[in-house]
Amino acid sequence: MSARRASLALGRAVGLAALVLLIGILSPMLFAEPAHASASAPSLGVVEPTPPTPAATPPAGAGTGVTIDINGIDGSPSASILALLGITLLSVTPALLLMMTSFTKIFVVLAMTRNALSLPTIPPNPVLAGLALFLSLFIMWPVLADINTIAVQPYIDGDITFAAAAQLGSEPLSAWMLRHTREEDLALMTRIASLPNPADASEVPLQTLIPAFMISELRAAFIIGFVIFVPFLVIDLVVAAALMSMGMMMLPPVMISLPFKILLFILVDGWGLIVTSLVESYGGVP
Repeated sequence: MSARRASLALGRAVGLAALVLLIGILSPMLFAEPAHASASAPSLGVVEPTPPTPAATPPAGAGTGVTIDINGIDGSPSASILALLGITLLSVTPALLLMMTSFTKIFVVLAMTRNALSLPTIPPNPVLAGLALFLSLFIMWPVLADINTIAVQPYIDGDITFAAAAQLGSEPLSAWMLRHTREEDLALMTRIASLPNPADASEVPLQTLIPAFMISELRAAFIIGFVIFVPFLVIDLVVAAALMSMGMMMLPPVMISLPFKILLFILVDGWGLIVTSLVESYGGVP
């Protein structure tokens, strides 16, 4: 019993010593004040507020509008503006030139022929436009040759300026348009523009001549289209009357008359007649 008690007392003494040692090691860590706490402790003194910064007055401007200077350093137009104007003119010029040639009348006549045949999409528009373009080049070839001789080649050789080339090149085209423009249309456009009547045909300005020429071309195209429509209209009437007499009112007459229209157009050489009429309306073969 005495040995057991001695061992228990020794164990208690060792445990107590270990506990004291552990408390001695951990007590500095548990009760020490953090270093940053003392450093960042707020001051108890009163700090006066900083006065606000006065507002800055913006400089007085010349106006509220936006101004853009398109000129270069020396006052001449900049290269970028000239390039933009050149691209714009190049995109518009083809359409303007087509309106000043025989293209308008030829294309309208071909489109009306297609509608008279009851074929709204055959031939397609690109085919009609291509045929009208090449027929226009064929008809306008003498005028284009004159423009090349008196304006384009001298300008390329450096003999004349661009303004002079444009003036010389417009003369053959203006003369050609005058030959194919009705006097009534010229008088109409002159009256609308409130301009005095020109003493000579060569004095008609382009801003009056071009719309008058287009009106004359459209009028001639509609006359030719009416002549083309008449025989095909007769075929439609005959087929419709035949279907009515047979009691087949629900059957579309266009479906029955279409083969007869195409057959008639082929037998009379329709394309040849139309092209010949269009070319001869401008004075025949160049």
